[in-house]
Amino acid sequence: MYKSFSMELAGRTLTVDIGRVAKQANGAAFLHYGDTVVLSTATSSDKPRDGIDFFPLSVEYEEKMYAVGKIPGGFNKREGKASENAILTSRVIDRPMRPLFPKDYRNDVTLNNMVMSVDPECRPELVAMLGAAIATCISDIPFDGPCAMTQVGMIDGELVINPSQHQWKVGDLNLTVASTREKVIMIEAGANEIPEARMIEAIYKAHEVNQTIIAFIDQIVAECGREKHTYTSCAIPEEMFAEIRRLVPQEEMEAAVFTDDKQTREENIRVITEKLEEAFAENEEWLEILGEAVYQYQKKTVRKMILKDNKRPDGREMTQIRPLAAEVDIIPRVHGSAMFTRGQTQICNVCTLAPLSEAQRIDGLDENEVSKRYMHHYNFPSYSVGETKPSRGPGRREIGHGALAERALIPVLPTEEEFPYAIRTVSETFESNGSTSMASTCSSCMSLMAAGVPIRKMVAGISCGLVTGETDDDFVLLTDIQGLEDFFGDMDFKVTGTTDGITAIQMDIKIHGLTRPIVEGAIARCREARLFIMDTCMKPAIAEPRKSLSEYAPKIDQVTIDPQKIGDVVGKQGSTINKIIEETGVKIDISEDGMVAICGTDQAMIDKAKEIIISIVTDIEPGQIITGKVVRIMPFGAFVELKPKKDGMVHISRLSDRRVDKVEDVVNIGDMVTVKVLDVDKMGKISLSMKPGDLVEKKGKDEK
Repeated sequence: MYKSFSMELAGRTLTVDIGRVAKQANGAAFLHYGDTVVLSTATSSDKPRDGIDFFPLSVEYEEKMYAVGKIPGGFNKREGKASENAILTSRVIDRPMRPLFPKDYRNDVTLNNMVMSVDPECRPELVAMLGAAIATCISDIPFDGPCAMTQVGMIDGELVINPSQHQWKVGDLNLTVASTREKVIMIEAGANEIPEARMIEAIYKAHEVNQTIIAFIDQIVAECGREKHTYTSCAIPEEMFAEIRRLVPQEEMEAAVFTDDKQTREENIRVITEKLEEAFAENEEWLEILGEAVYQYQKKTVRKMILKDNKRPDGREMTQIRPLAAEVDIIPRVHGSAMFTRGQTQICNVCTLAPLSEAQRIDGLDENEVSKRYMHHYNFPSYSVGETKPSRGPGRREIGHGALAERALIPVLPTEEEFPYAIRTVSETFESNGSTSMASTCSSCMSLMAAGVPIRKMVAGISCGLVTGETDDDFVLLTDIQGLEDFFGDMDFKVTGTTDGITAIQMDIKIHGLTRPIVEGAIARCREARLFIMDTCMKPAIAEPRKSLSEYAPKIDQVTIDPQKIGDVVGKQGSTINKIIEETGVKIDISEDGMVAICGTDQAMIDKAKEIIISIVTDIEPGQIITGKVVRIMPFGAFVELKPKKDGMVHISRLSDRRVDKVEDVVNIGDMVTVKVLDVDKMGKISLSMKPGDLVEKKGKDEK
């Protein structure tokens, strides 16, 4: 049965059609927000997937190019691999929704969001987030919703709910907040050094808006919601847990996990697992789920140690950061490099500078082609965690971590006018035991400074964890969580920033939301920790950007010309500009507004190319003294090339102060000569003189 529901949301009408399309999905919502249209569906398999110990949730965000009136590029002319924006949007939808599914649910679930039309005033990412929540809530898939999401921007210091595409790009804040009825369940932010108090205000303003959306979803579910289906629970049997505790007492498990060395802990757990495998050798059903059972036992043990005994597995205090180390210039010949180590997490970052023409061009759901001048890429090889598996390129996690570190540093980068370079930093994970994205932020900041990029301020990042008890007031915050505390804890709250404010946030949780004291406490902890990291670790390694670039980095000089003379510099079919490049070995980029960037490693050749370009666009006027090449000789005089495609003639009578019988007696083709411009007639013909008297007279005037 087809029903349509509408609400006013941030000054625009949100319409949700149920039962209009995709009726065979478990749940489907057809959303209009302004002229933005998204179809969101939720589907699940009938049975759990065999042999897995996780919830197999897939979230897709499909960008259809017809939504903005474009035909996809490439040979196939159809959408292919998901864009980086699509992957990041999928992650933002996944993170708040995953914890609301039953922990023992193993049926495959797919949430698909297809963008079919884009209104620049209504961001499609937001509509997809709401659509995924609505489709799941009305479906028969077990889900502890509803949940809602709101985006907040900041223009001229004022908070804007659900900003337009333009406001999102130019504003000082990009904040996405997901909530249940009572609590915040996800925070994602990029910010231009927003103070902590202002950020908390924005988060809870979004939380208030989410409550109105949840009331709207409740109305839809009441009229269109299906009864949730039953499912086969994949929880570990209680009798198995009881037997494991008998064979491996709590004290033995605590001793196994209580170490600051990841490899030692893994070896201890391996010994315990082998012991249990021998004990359960005749119980095939238990053997199949033994790995998950041991994992759950570790989790219960670690959480009890932290929450009840106030003990962390590596013996640290709750606010204590692991040992820190930082150094720069560890890789020769690159433009900039730095390594940051925090405990058993180690990141090496390498910075590369290039002309702006090498900025990344992105063909996405935007009216115009978008370019990205700063790129941060993150790699996570298997050896960093002691595993063996082939590299298949960056996955969603790697793309997400790279984007977070990139977002953290964008607010402090110089403008293109101040620093006309495309910038790429690459974080190589040498070792991983918790929060490599925050180590990437620290190492890339130092790498940029080592490369001589004049960033405005230093940026650092840290992650705060959480273990909760039975009540909202029973919780412990953990500064600088290691891998074990991330796996077994309830939260991974990452915050980056300068001394003055926040530049990025990414919050993942495994529970049904955070209270305001937890959010405020985590943000405060992260501020304290990042200032400590900057003062005690990063600044001693490199306190400020270097004043000069590496000798291996390209040098870029710029000159602005009249846009109408771009054609003169380029020449017919690029002949003029290619000749300059051939002569000097530089790279030349010209923008539509007449900005010419000359890039090379030899400053003398850069200067030469710049001089040639200036000569091309400079009008020739009487009285000028110019050096040029003799390109043609006639009986009545010599033709001198003053600039590409522009010659002047020295009449035989003007070759010398004395009488000249034959032009070749004074000059030959290929000679470089200095001439004075005598006249430029209406037809553009240029008369020149080589008489020493004319040149001396001009020189005398210049000296005066």
